[in-house]
Amino acid sequence: MQKSESLRLARYIFTNGKVIQDKIIRLHTLQMGQGRYKSMYKDITVAQLHTIMSIYNHDKVSMTELSALTMVSPPSASSMVDRLVEKGILVRERSARDRRKVMVKISPKAVKGIERIESAILHSFADLMGKIGYETAHKWCEVLDKVRDAIGEEENLP
Repeated sequence: MQKSESLRLARYIFTNGKVIQDKIIRLHTLQMGQGRYKSMYKDITVAQLHTIMSIYNHDKVSMTELSALTMVSPPSASSMVDRLVEKGILVRERSARDRRKVMVKISPKAVKGIERIESAILHSFADLMGKIGYETAHKWCEVLDKVRDAIGEEENLP
């Protein structure tokens, strides 16, 4: 494939990936502004949302792990956690294995809100699958598997 064609395809994929990312962020923002968890999630930034979801997807993480997951410096991760602890979304606790290590997890009261948000987003994507057709959706999954594998090889990820 010629370099110009590769760049054209890369731009197309990047642009449409951004459309999907923006849809997810809009859905998160919409869901966070509703219901009884509204005050807890008021004024959450995209970076804070990324932090929350990174922790949610890993149950609990050390500050070092969080810094790596979110690709920010440890002091930045610590500041972000401080703000989210103040909002009642995150809690810090000592590691059971190493009392010197601090672990961060989603607070029990925030878990319900996150589950509601995640459910709404999944339902939105399920609706999208219905619109594009399940055959296309399966092809999309196959492509995403190949992309994930290629990125994993590039970055030596499992």
